[in-house]
Amino acid sequence: MTTRDKTALVLGGIKGIGKAIGLDLLSRGIRVAATWHDWPESLAAMQGDFAATGTEHWIERIDLLDTDAILRLVEKVIDRFGRLDILINNIERGGWPVVHGAYTREQWDLEMATTLRAKQWVFEAALPHLKASGDGAVVNLSSIAGIVGRSGPASYLFNEGYATANRGISLLTETWARLGAPKVRVNELMIGVVETRHGMHTRGWGLLTEKQRQAIVDHTLVGRIGRVDDVVRAVRFLLDEAPFMTGSVVRLDGGYCLGGEAIAPMPEGVV
Repeated sequence: MTTRDKTALVLGGIKGIGKAIGLDLLSRGIRVAATWHDWPESLAAMQGDFAATGTEHWIERIDLLDTDAILRLVEKVIDRFGRLDILINNIERGGWPVVHGAYTREQWDLEMATTLRAKQWVFEAALPHLKASGDGAVVNLSSIAGIVGRSGPASYLFNEGYATANRGISLLTETWARLGAPKVRVNELMIGVVETRHGMHTRGWGLLTEKQRQAIVDHTLVGRIGRVDDVVRAVRFLLDEAPFMTGSVVRLDGGYCLGGEAIAPMPEGVV
């Protein structure tokens, strides 16, 4: 099967990481069904950029909190393209303490329904079709919030609800890898601070002081915020270059999780 025979479902494709992944797939001749819900002001640009690739695609607005709509979405993908080979599970709410403050009960429930439940329902609906492809692949997008929580310089970026949901994604990744084997590989890309996700192209970044922003960069071993292209290339690796990898979590954070802990000079010793 060539790439032109393959079909991908990309959640959250209207801008940022989801849109960039969708465009990369289309540029390689992979047909794309992409969803959107918020940011209607970005729809025209998405439509134009997707059309410019010349590859068949379909853009659908959907509220992924509606679990009944999820099943209908997958059915529409199969009706239109006849198959489903790739699932890019890119949906989250992303609670910022500096934006939202402490979560209310309603905000907590919305985080769990968006970042966790929607992923589960989409995967369940897609799994039979991914298995039928014989070479299915799922990439779950998650955040290092699941590791660091609300701590250190990231205290202003990740709240407890968002961190808890992202810790749960890793459990889903392992469970789904078992359910999909051997015909479907399921891996997770756990990203750090990226320009369009907790980075400089987001509302929350503008609410941080210069000192708070610099502390995040200083805590990142490579000394910069991640770029969308960093994520796209990692997704491409998981899809194309990792046939023996499933159930794995790849951390793409520029070394943020290792930052903040200096290594002392090696002592001379006594012998």
